[in-house]
Amino acid sequence: MQKFDKLTGIAAPLDILNIDTDMIIPKQFLKTIKRSGLGKNLFDEMRFNLDGSEIDDFVLNQAPYRNAKILVAGDNFGCGSSREHAPWALLDFGVRCVISTSFADIFYNNCFKNGILPIVVSADDRDALMSDAKDKENPELAVDLINQTIQRPNGPTVSFDIDPFRKQCLLEGLDDIGLTLEKADDIDQYEARRDQEQPWL
Repeated sequence: MQKFDKLTGIAAPLDILNIDTDMIIPKQFLKTIKRSGLGKNLFDEMRFNLDGSEIDDFVLNQAPYRNAKILVAGDNFGCGSSREHAPWALLDFGVRCVISTSFADIFYNNCFKNGILPIVVSADDRDALMSDAKDKENPELAVDLINQTIQRPNGPTVSFDIDPFRKQCLLEGLDDIGLTLEKADDIDQYEARRDQEQPWL
């Protein structure tokens, strides 16, 4: 998993409540178990017409937001079904951070397991960051996970809280498999001891 420490990039304003995982990546794109290739279908039904042409007024079809690395979103982001394809699609598009006042629990957990930082802020801070993102002339935010801050382009720095264990996993690029592999020596020693003590297993 890619490490996350600092991220400076364009923030796209997605001022919509209750964006669910089917909106993030519609069900017809869930046939793959690969984590790559889903970015082109991110927010598919909001980004594209039935004939495949772009919907001009959707934010990610506009400059400079086509290159967004950060989303500033409405309340309850990632609700709905528990599909892990949702963070896969965000990551494949290039989004490494989502900022909102609240997230659905499963989506929130899946973000950390895939190298995406979901940041919970107050409604006032979200509104300020949303306003920053809507400024097409300078929609860039700087996220510093180490110091737990978001630097606004023309405003006070926003601080955020995060679970220390999840923070360390992102900083070190450790998903569930990576965490297990850190214990590889202990696992090998246990298996060798078990083979000697309980050879019938």
